[in-house]
Amino acid sequence: MIDLSAFPITKKWPAQHPDWIQLYSLPTPNGVKVSIMLEETGLPYEPHRVGFDTRDQMSPEFLSLSPNNKIPAILDPDGPDGRPLPLFESGAILIYLADKAGQFMPQDMAGRYETIQWLMFQMGGIGPMFGQLGFFNKFAGKDYEDKRPRDRYVAESKRLLGVLDQRLARRAWIMGDAYTIADMATFPWVRNLIGFYEAGDLVGIANFSNVMRVLDTFLARPAVARGLDIPKRV
Repeated sequence: MIDLSAFPITKKWPAQHPDWIQLYSLPTPNGVKVSIMLEETGLPYEPHRVGFDTRDQMSPEFLSLSPNNKIPAILDPDGPDGRPLPLFESGAILIYLADKAGQFMPQDMAGRYETIQWLMFQMGGIGPMFGQLGFFNKFAGKDYEDKRPRDRYVAESKRLLGVLDQRLARRAWIMGDAYTIADMATFPWVRNLIGFYEAGDLVGIANFSNVMRVLDTFLARPAVARGLDIPKRV
């Protein structure tokens, strides 16, 4: 039996299967990137719900693993050299899991770095900009009389969607025929923008036909359907 007791996070979320990857997350766009990846690869894992309503993300136990207090985070008991590996930041986790499983990342170096390039496009652009638009459209920002902040993020989200739409023209996925971690990172955010954030009309999502086509294909994958609800909502 693997002993994970040296990691404080296991005191708050005890591992029932300590030899499996431990996932600490919520079904948000960033969180489901990793649950989808785990479902796609078939790597054994145990999900733990980090409740924002109970401020679990600010607990000492969670901060010991994810000092930036953001989900998702993982603890892999069988990391490099057989030693446990704690890891936070969804993009880093996707790269790690792709390498561990030998899946969803091109094996040639040029393809690998091009995939990471599009992963960074999501991490640095789509995620932050769509998130800001969601704030100004649906949450506290919607009450601001000055709509310039919202419109700024509408314009930038449209621009990013245009970049993605052009990339997907005559391509099945971001990297072409191969489904990769770049797609797993990107399309949960597109889904959230037009669903939970209710901003589809604002950005004119119907004008981005390639994005919508690939989003539909993404959502039809059984592993995606499962991963979108992990950890289970309560």
